[in-house]
Amino acid sequence: MKKLLSLVLAGATLLSFTPAVYAADADVSDMKVGFICLHDENSTYDLNFINSAKAACENLGIAEDNYFIRTNVPEGQECYEAAAELVDRGCDIVFADSFGHEDYMIQAAKEFPEVQFCHSTGTKAHTEGLDNYHNAFASIYEGRYLAGVAAGLKLNQMIEDGEFTEDEAKIGYIGAFTYAEVISGYTSFFLGARSVCPSATMEVTFTGSWYDETAEKEGANKLIQNGCKLISQHADSMGAPTACETAGVPDVSYNGSTEAACPNTYIVSSRIDWTPYYELAITSAAAGEEIPVDYTGDLTTGSVLLTDVNENVAAPGTVEALETVRENLMNGTEKVFDTEKFTVEGENLTSWEADVDTDPEYTPDTEVIEDGEFKESKFRSAPYFDLQIDGITLLDTAF
Repeated sequence: MKKLLSLVLAGATLLSFTPAVYAADADVSDMKVGFICLHDENSTYDLNFINSAKAACENLGIAEDNYFIRTNVPEGQECYEAAAELVDRGCDIVFADSFGHEDYMIQAAKEFPEVQFCHSTGTKAHTEGLDNYHNAFASIYEGRYLAGVAAGLKLNQMIEDGEFTEDEAKIGYIGAFTYAEVISGYTSFFLGARSVCPSATMEVTFTGSWYDETAEKEGANKLIQNGCKLISQHADSMGAPTACETAGVPDVSYNGSTEAACPNTYIVSSRIDWTPYYELAITSAAAGEEIPVDYTGDLTTGSVLLTDVNENVAAPGTVEALETVRENLMNGTEKVFDTEKFTVEGENLTSWEADVDTDPEYTPDTEVIEDGEFKESKFRSAPYFDLQIDGITLLDTAF
């Protein structure tokens, strides 16, 4: 039996807006919109963006011949060229979906000041000071925390069933790069798991690519051979989930369900729904309203979702437990990065400066611990959690 669990989670919000406020006053029928994606529909990450782009345009009544989706655009000068081509097609607003697109989107924004440029996962909008360049993200660390709770409950079930002992409750995680975004993701996932399975530890390996099916599969197999009992990921192919299905190891996906391909191992997935942001930005541009410089989606925008729970694999009671944790996150009684929940070199932190105003040396510049909590996504939309907490072992750091 599978039970659908669509959770929209509360989160720290830098700027929060309701798209309908703008849509009511804006005529978007003549708007032309461009979307730039790092990969195509074979990437779970890009598919999530593509689906949101199509949904937003459909919701707003934008005809199919008025929006353009460019796929397989590398994180290089090709991004600028794609943006310029979309401007030539008459686009009033252009979106890009990958971290490495940022400098080229900024280049385009400077060259085409009459066009709005919006970049997901970027870090520089609040320091660039351009009227037509904007960043967006969501409090996905809460979605990952919830997914981690589901993982921890599965570990507990396997311990109770005698499959391994408490001290063997090791999670494996495949990350793309050692960016703060990935660190924030695997740490929040781990903290969610440990909130219900205190003996859990984690090993993380990196691939050096957002999408490399072979490397991700090899990474998962390496972690399984190392004794990891459950696998999760922040990388975009089906490499890790299919490796888990072959090995019979439970898996927590990202950016969408992999249950159809992995029915015997898939548990749950968290994802960002970009549709509300796309609607907000498009309608704002059409109405001549300001688009937020740094936008963080949350509960009020419907931007953070937990998808279906596969109850054939998940531990009994997972759905109900996630509902409780969701409520706790919403009312503030449970916080993902509560500094009492983790240590760094054996110590709880009372102060930490993060690199919020990004520079080439990633120089710390902003105090981010307040009231016993690391305030992720408060000072800009993109994650800046860069702590290496106890309990997590990095197998490689080259990326």
